[in-house]
Amino acid sequence: MAVIDQYFAYLVTGGGSDLHLSEGQPPKVRAHGAVAPISDGILDHETLKQMLSEICDPKAFELFLEKGDLDFAYAMDEESRFRCNYFKQKNGLGAVFRLIPTKIATIQELGIPDVIERFGDMRSGLVLVTGPTGSGKSTTLAALLDYINRTYARHMITVEEPIEFVHRNKMSTITQREVPIHCPSFADGLRASLRQDADIVLVGEMRDLETISLALTAAETGLLVFGTLHTNNARKTVDRLVDVFPSDQQSQVRTMLAGSLRGVVAQLLLKRDDKPGRVAVNEILVSTPAVGAVIREGSTQKLHDIITGGKEYGMQFMDDAIWDTMLSGKVSPLEAYMKAIDKSRFTAALPPEHAELGNSGGGAD
Repeated sequence: MAVIDQYFAYLVTGGGSDLHLSEGQPPKVRAHGAVAPISDGILDHETLKQMLSEICDPKAFELFLEKGDLDFAYAMDEESRFRCNYFKQKNGLGAVFRLIPTKIATIQELGIPDVIERFGDMRSGLVLVTGPTGSGKSTTLAALLDYINRTYARHMITVEEPIEFVHRNKMSTITQREVPIHCPSFADGLRASLRQDADIVLVGEMRDLETISLALTAAETGLLVFGTLHTNNARKTVDRLVDVFPSDQQSQVRTMLAGSLRGVVAQLLLKRDDKPGRVAVNEILVSTPAVGAVIREGSTQKLHDIITGGKEYGMQFMDDAIWDTMLSGKVSPLEAYMKAIDKSRFTAALPPEHAELGNSGGGAD
């Protein structure tokens, strides 16, 4: 048993989501959104270095000491798997560990809209799940892939950094590849998948021009491509994909995207007010001829009106989702206000002690 496993066991039994270890600091755990120390002891260099090296491949650890960054996954036991990020910081070494549930929850169990399953029924195109770090993108995508796995006989390839949820073959065949262990980069893994008789490809992160370009090409040539981006809503997602390209290519990219985009699911996690925990809220864009037209002409500001008027297609605007979640009593008016895009809409709901926030002119972010 590794020394660090005592902290992992505490995380699991305490219902936490993340373990933070930093040289010069006490160990800390994030539970229900808040980070707090779990002991008074300060971690020194040698103790932390020993703990981190114990659960890591020796070559990878040497590379981390040289480069200052490392991502991988660690399984403490059959029930407990962790996404690990090692880094160097002002006081020395540091690491953050995210608990990955070994049981993959369904879309229904996650409490996110059923319309998301429809993206799994598609045969080709590009579907993006977006949101800030820690917003549950991986969990939502895992639920979607598991739905396909239970429903269709397809070949799915995932390219991840690191592999988080481990999928076992059900009706589908799933090949999971990890960057940089199984392929040097997301782009390399995506390029290889085009020669591996894939029906569906999951790209863990679409963060550079080459990966985005390959994803668009794969979606155009008949694959169903799932990807993630760190954007907060559908409009910013479309703009980010286009803006990555040089200006002389953007018109062509808008045309490709208009033809291949099937949907965008933006996700935020809000701290619950009715019980411990967090609740997911989603903005959902479903591609329609109108969506394709505004992407082609570059007028993405019109997506707001299309989404708010597209309820019959399962579309949902982020602020509407936050508003409904607040009205149901699941989150506080303050939490809703802090996470909303157009804050002015939520000002009247703020309690008197936080009224000054609404007077500070908080409009759309």
